[in-house]
Amino acid sequence: MSDTDTTGTSGTEAGGETRRDFLYYATAGTGAVATGAAVWPLINSMNPSADVRSLSTVRADLSGMARGQRITVKWQGKPVFIWRRAQAAINKARATPLADLVDPIDYVWEDPNHKQPKPALDQNRTADPAGEWLIVIGICTHLGCVPLGQAAGDPLGDFDGWFCPCHGSHYDTSGRIRKGPAPRNLDIPTYTLGKDLNLIIGA
Repeated sequence: MSDTDTTGTSGTEAGGETRRDFLYYATAGTGAVATGAAVWPLINSMNPSADVRSLSTVRADLSGMARGQRITVKWQGKPVFIWRRAQAAINKARATPLADLVDPIDYVWEDPNHKQPKPALDQNRTADPAGEWLIVIGICTHLGCVPLGQAAGDPLGDFDGWFCPCHGSHYDTSGRIRKGPAPRNLDIPTYTLGKDLNLIIGA
């Protein structure tokens, strides 16, 4: 009888195939790990850095603001106008009919605090039902200038809200465009305002 097995493959050859298979999988696995190790720093570099992540939300304590006072905070490199409105400004905004507005609808991408488009009524744009708190992004929707109106002595425009000095857009006391080339109302950031008047922008 021959020492060769019935399949015609010697034990030595079968062992060689097993070793080849092992070497193939080991080499492929090592290559995959090496590729992952080389690519991960590139992928990780595309993630926002810690200082950028820290700017994704901004906190402000508004409890010290007086009625009628306006302040500006920075959020993601943008000015955010915060106005604790006096009753006269609220009344003026709420007396304005939708038919008088250039942009009568606030879409979700303009005001992400709502889950569907809303009429640009003042009560839909304020942080509280009474309308005392108005929070808008202070960038003109025409060409991105920063409107005047936050600092004492600034011109407020024809509607007592904000005035963009670049091309003459006038916003009312609800941040709605009323006159000039701006096509839409001032955008509203995502925010929460607690009962303790701690504001979190970006959350």
